[in-house]
Amino acid sequence: MLEKLNERSMLQGTIARITYQHPETRYTVARLDAEGAASVTVVGPLFPVAEGEEIKVFGSWKNHPRYGLQFQIDHWEKVDPATVEGIEKYLGSGLIKGIGPTYAKRLVSAFGLDTLRVLSEEPLRILEVDGIGEVRARRIMQAWQEQRGMRDVMIFLQGHGVGASMALRIYRVFGSETIRRIRENPYALAREVHGIGFLLADRIANSIGIRGDFLLRVQAGVLHVLRESAEHGHCFVLLSSLRKNSSLMLGVEEDRVEIAVEKLAGQGDLVLQENTAQEAKRVYIAELYHAEKRVATAIQRLLSTSSFLHGERIANPKDKGRAFSRGALDFRSLDLFAALPLQLDEEQIKAARQALEQKVFVITGGPGTGKTTLLMSLLAILRRADVSFALAAPTGRAAKRMTETAGEEATTLHRLLEFNPREGRFHRHEDNPLQVDVVIVDEASMVDVTLMDHLLSAIDPHSHLILVGDVDQLPSVGPGSVLKDLIDSGAVPVAVLRRIFRQDQQSLIVVNAHRILQGQYLQFADARETRDFDFMARESEEEILDTIKELVRQRIPRALQLPSHQVVHAVQVLTPMHRGLLGTIQLNRELQTLLNPAGEALERGGWTLRVQDKVMQLRNNYDKGVFNGDLGRIISIDREDGSIRVDFDEKVVEYEADEIDEISLAYATSIHKSQGSEYPAVVIPLHTSHYMLLYRSILYTAVTRGKKLVFVVGSRKALAMAIRNVRVEKRNTGLKEMLAPARSGAQPHLLT
Repeated sequence: MLEKLNERSMLQGTIARITYQHPETRYTVARLDAEGAASVTVVGPLFPVAEGEEIKVFGSWKNHPRYGLQFQIDHWEKVDPATVEGIEKYLGSGLIKGIGPTYAKRLVSAFGLDTLRVLSEEPLRILEVDGIGEVRARRIMQAWQEQRGMRDVMIFLQGHGVGASMALRIYRVFGSETIRRIRENPYALAREVHGIGFLLADRIANSIGIRGDFLLRVQAGVLHVLRESAEHGHCFVLLSSLRKNSSLMLGVEEDRVEIAVEKLAGQGDLVLQENTAQEAKRVYIAELYHAEKRVATAIQRLLSTSSFLHGERIANPKDKGRAFSRGALDFRSLDLFAALPLQLDEEQIKAARQALEQKVFVITGGPGTGKTTLLMSLLAILRRADVSFALAAPTGRAAKRMTETAGEEATTLHRLLEFNPREGRFHRHEDNPLQVDVVIVDEASMVDVTLMDHLLSAIDPHSHLILVGDVDQLPSVGPGSVLKDLIDSGAVPVAVLRRIFRQDQQSLIVVNAHRILQGQYLQFADARETRDFDFMARESEEEILDTIKELVRQRIPRALQLPSHQVVHAVQVLTPMHRGLLGTIQLNRELQTLLNPAGEALERGGWTLRVQDKVMQLRNNYDKGVFNGDLGRIISIDREDGSIRVDFDEKVVEYEADEIDEISLAYATSIHKSQGSEYPAVVIPLHTSHYMLLYRSILYTAVTRGKKLVFVVGSRKALAMAIRNVRVEKRNTGLKEMLAPARSGAQPHLLT
């Protein structure tokens, strides 16, 4: 065999076992019972394929330094199984919805070697099989046709160098039209398929013979550079930078890039902004420019419009019968602040008055500075004054936490704005505004410019907006830096709360969060003090992992007096990285084995999912109404069709077998994903192998997620690196400048 290494060849056989399949890339390691040979290991793009399927694989032999001789797959073809055993194993693999092992056995018992022909040519005959009624028969027939069509598309795409995971995503959008659409314009993939960028579309285009300087290619490349920038939080790119980066990536002249930019701008896909303070052209994706512009316009409109709270309401045809009259409320009166359930100091009273007098107001500050107390006092005043209000936060967990602290129902912004996932639009907007006097948004640092645009469009010009958040935390995952821009603009009144109140001075979580912001080393408790924060010095990654497991399994449950079934959801491990021994991938495997080792399970792509596993949604799914970062718990697994059901606190969501890649285990999550969440106990591993992400705002965000206990486990050097590194994520945004016209009329109120 050694003399045939690297030579192209073909093997045919049956998939005996899928050893591993990456949940995102679908890179597969499998054992193939090859005809005329012993069982061999095959590796590469092998999806959708199931155990028991007969296939042909094309590629070459490789000698892996660790795993030995393997067959590296370039592409593959399906061969219908030739034995009843093979047919039964194939149909029972879970690849076809509605057919699991039980019904596979019944179908093969009824039709034998003719089973696959019956499914293709006489599908109604499956009603002859015991237990298959009309509903299941329709489901099986639809799934069979989809699966056969999908295989043709997969083979076409993989023949053009597309990985199996991406091929599946493309097929979900274009279906049976996939091959035709790609041949017509492969760059449509980058525009229409979520997560499929220019690079993949370009690879396909190159494979089908499109020239490198083809204008459609250059236009798609320019949009790719801009979208990549938006994924890093930027709203615009300087034209000089866009020309250079696009030229290098595409291998074309910069003049060709400028022609593409002008063409895209003429089509309305881009906006060129010329007269900026830096005297350099900015290039925006059109929707981001218009979002920033609308946010600035809406803020200015709110600031310049009279308030429902300060005088007689003006009847408005858009109020849908809600108009009424009321005398002006005097928020300067001490009577409003008397007998509040929580006592405010003089500075908090000033902030509360400003929040009620100003049409737009920002309250910012770190943990323990009184944001929650101020919020609860504001709500008490609004209730006493019979003022209507709505509470909202960007995520479900943040909304739930707001509900618990405020004693009033809070919702996600998407729910407040009545987002319809099937239509892909919000039902609350300028022509159907929210019917409340005051809107209060918590965790406002998480709100990106597009969501803020939708929120402001739904707020009546005579209503108030109060934004509450910690500007020192990581910025929003999406583009923009809205909270920081509003504060820095000088156009919007702001209360910056910095005083730590006495009761919070006893919390080392609070004390150390502020020390981190100031670049100071951590403070630790002595034997007489409450220990809600601890640093456990460990040098090697193995020692850190062992300590994390001991904390999660023993010390934290004991300290919080947690019964075993509550540990999974009370304790959260937050790590800077995804890869490595202390990254989310390996930590999730270790913690699942530790906390949920048994029970009904489903194997998918090298991962094991079990009932009661904690999981996270990985992307926004508007059809299901679940969003990137939402945490849930698996409550059931259907081994027959490979589906699972997940409880996301407010709703139960079902995932079909081919949708499971939308979720991942969440015993450990990235610090970025933890924004807006709070957990009874947080464990944070820090190691110098994380050096790329060891900076102050990352550590600060992680520490402030803990409510009762925080443990930092790692090396002193890594901790010092994180505290010293003041890396600030500077984003290219225009909102601050767009708000300049409103600056002269603002009455900033800064509390320091």
